[in-house]
Amino acid sequence: MLTNKKLGILDRYLTLWILAAMVFGLILGYFFPHIGIAIEGFKYNNTNIPLAIGLIAMMYPPLAKVNYALLPKVLKDVKVLSISLFLNWVLGPILMFALALIFLHDYPHYMVGLILIGLARCIAMVLVWNDIADGNKEYAAALVALNSIFQVFAYSFYAWLFITKLPPLFGFEGSVINIPISAVTESVVIYLGIPFLAGYLSRKVGVKTKGEKWYEDVFLKRIAPITPIALLGTIILMFSLKGQQIIELPVQVLLIAIPLLIYFIVMFFLGYYISKKQGLPHDKNTAIAFTAAGNNFELAIAVAIAVFGLQSGEALTGVIGPLIEVPTLLLLVKVALRWKKGGLEIKHS
Repeated sequence: MLTNKKLGILDRYLTLWILAAMVFGLILGYFFPHIGIAIEGFKYNNTNIPLAIGLIAMMYPPLAKVNYALLPKVLKDVKVLSISLFLNWVLGPILMFALALIFLHDYPHYMVGLILIGLARCIAMVLVWNDIADGNKEYAAALVALNSIFQVFAYSFYAWLFITKLPPLFGFEGSVINIPISAVTESVVIYLGIPFLAGYLSRKVGVKTKGEKWYEDVFLKRIAPITPIALLGTIILMFSLKGQQIIELPVQVLLIAIPLLIYFIVMFFLGYYISKKQGLPHDKNTAIAFTAAGNNFELAIAVAIAVFGLQSGEALTGVIGPLIEVPTLLLLVKVALRWKKGGLEIKHS
């Protein structure tokens, strides 16, 4: 089982709790589809309110742990930032585009949905996985913030490039897609801006009024259980939204799952290997690897629904994403912890 004392009594069986939450969400969505319909009804523009609350609560404790005074130093680390930008905005989109064409060329709607996922760089759950895996909190926060800035300005262009212009070059029909920058900005502000601000203010006010020792030893321990509880609730919500479709379309789920599984594993191992090869320590390698492997499914799903419709294959692909990402990245958390304990040896130049 996953062991991490920072998560309290929930950590020992976190893997089982997550699997149980996934199954429970699928059962809810399959036998009680009206629940998913009701959940989808609570929206503001393209943002699902219950899901947003869960994600914000989930990310708040990891961001409250960040020492924000160290962020300027992190942002000056050109080597780390360059590796992360290359992985997230060059290698990641190209890899997912290639996997989409290879595995889903006979299913154009799923193919486009998978490409949308590859273009949406992670700004949410990656903070949780990095925290559980004892990655560097400051570097993870800085890299997520950097990805967010790029996402606001690059996502619409990348969608046009990878979905409209590039597929015809490989003999596939391109889709005309228009994603307003406001939709991407909304996603970034809600899913990252709010918990970032809450975490920053918590540390600033807590340390100023009670002292750093109280903040680190008392406050952070009190709020730590919020992350696993919110994580489980969020998983139940996500899986209940499309539980009926997922259970009734096992072949399609498998077709979408295979390239996703390959993507997560390849990006994680490449991220860790490349940074390790550059002589970086384990905690930074872990932060780089998880920010490279994770994706912003909230944004991909919102865009798919807004552009192609709620019942589209693109939207279904976006929902299946977390179905594969959650257990895969949880397994990679164990890999990272084992490497920390055993010391993965990679010769670097």
